Amino acid sequence: MYESFYGLSERPFAITPNPRFVYLSQRHQDALAHLLYGVGTGGSGGFVQLTGEVGTGKTTLCRLVLEQVPDNTRVALILNPMLSPPELLHAICAELEIDTSDAGDSLQKLQDRLNRYLLERHAEGERVVLMIDEAQNMSREALEQVRLLTNLETATDKLLQIILLGQPELRALLARNELRQLAQRITARYHLDPLNRSETEQYVRHRLAVAGAPRCPFSRDALKALYEASDGVPRLINIIADRALMAGYAHEMDRINARVVRGAAREIAGEQWQEGTGWLRGALAAVVVSVVLAGGGSLGWMMLQAGDTTQDTSRPAWVSMLADADRDSAWSEMASLWSGMNSDAVAAACSGQSGDDLACLPKRGSWTFIEQVGLPVVLRLSDPAQAHVLLVGMDEDQLVLRHQGQDYRVPLRQIDRRWLGDFYVAWPDEGTILRYGDSGEEVRRMKELAEVVTEPAWTGGIDDRYDGDFQQWVMEFQRHHGLSDDGMIGPATRLFLKVPHISGPSLSINQDGA
Repeated sequence: MYESFYGLSERPFAITPNPRFVYLSQRHQDALAHLLYGVGTGGSGGFVQLTGEVGTGKTTLCRLVLEQVPDNTRVALILNPMLSPPELLHAICAELEIDTSDAGDSLQKLQDRLNRYLLERHAEGERVVLMIDEAQNMSREALEQVRLLTNLETATDKLLQIILLGQPELRALLARNELRQLAQRITARYHLDPLNRSETEQYVRHRLAVAGAPRCPFSRDALKALYEASDGVPRLINIIADRALMAGYAHEMDRINARVVRGAAREIAGEQWQEGTGWLRGALAAVVVSVVLAGGGSLGWMMLQAGDTTQDTSRPAWVSMLADADRDSAWSEMASLWSGMNSDAVAAACSGQSGDDLACLPKRGSWTFIEQVGLPVVLRLSDPAQAHVLLVGMDEDQLVLRHQGQDYRVPLRQIDRRWLGDFYVAWPDEGTILRYGDSGEEVRRMKELAEVVTEPAWTGGIDDRYDGDFQQWVMEFQRHHGLSDDGMIGPATRLFLKVPHISGPSLSINQDGA
């Protein structure tokens, strides 16, 4: 239509994902690295989670990953996960070309077939990866079935690596208490944000260049207006830019200006359009796009805007706080919570150095996992890079962060987009290891705690002997909490036995958000 007028060999802003047109911003490169981590050996049998708003490029990244899959890796890609557990297993087996014709809807038979296949691939030195797109649409039962697939393993290796891709609702879904076992198995997570203004301009110029444009037909003001109208969401950029090019062609405009871009956005948005310089730009704005392909090749658009888009020029205090939040200040805040701890000892322990009467564990997990830890923790953020800040409280939608003795209430979603799941928990700990064959008062104390405050609970009675039954219970307890099941009680196991919680500070949790 407009291609020849602007010297293009093809349409540069088609909404169908095309790897040739991929522009990888820094955040897209980071997201791609997380997916490749999951496909490679780094996932180690856990889940890898990639979330992002509608239209930010998750499916395109998925296709890029599929193009880079090693020869010794087989991938099952599920695009429609709104399935019952038997249907899901059938779909996975179909992707892997496993014959299930006589298995019916028996979960046991289907899982046995899949397990046999995975063992055969493992024996051949191959890896198998399951990728599930639009995972936010999965039922709780289907997610639980996927979790059970991570139990397929040999004595030394997990047999299946699982990657979940979805909209931000996926994070809320996995934060539910009944799905905490799945959330604890997420070994890497990334949230894909929209492009910033500079990246939007680079994105537009890149796609035009790939399509053979001799020059960019959008003026500087038009590119600025395009960013303001799209809020940096790639799919929205494509839709508005394509419509603007059509309008420019219809009016024989050699140069597309901001007025044309705003007119294109107004036409696409219909009644949802809001005049002014603030629409879709606020940090609280969320955009959902529905694109309908109608007969005859025409396009119909509907754009729904949600959230408060009122421009707020004030800078929240917590934003400045994060810019100043470094390791040293975080270790100092952590040490101040415990009697007798000092920041130097915390810094040393959290850097991997052995310390006297002090334990520090680097962990990775979800907000639900942090709730289960139940102690204040130091979050390691990705934005600002390498920022560390102490988390002392949380509820359904807000966190309480402490820096230099002052508490800041911060929207959880604002930190969630800056956090990849890494945190540190430190507490006074004697460092001893209890194991099979030991006896004494400390063993008795562990059994008393195990009987009262843990899940699964110890029901074998209270005495001072670390016998075989107690060792088996410890191993089961460790597996339940995602720990190495060595059957010994060290700092990590004591943490989940709630030993530090007896006399230490607790994480303030208010589920009602009051």
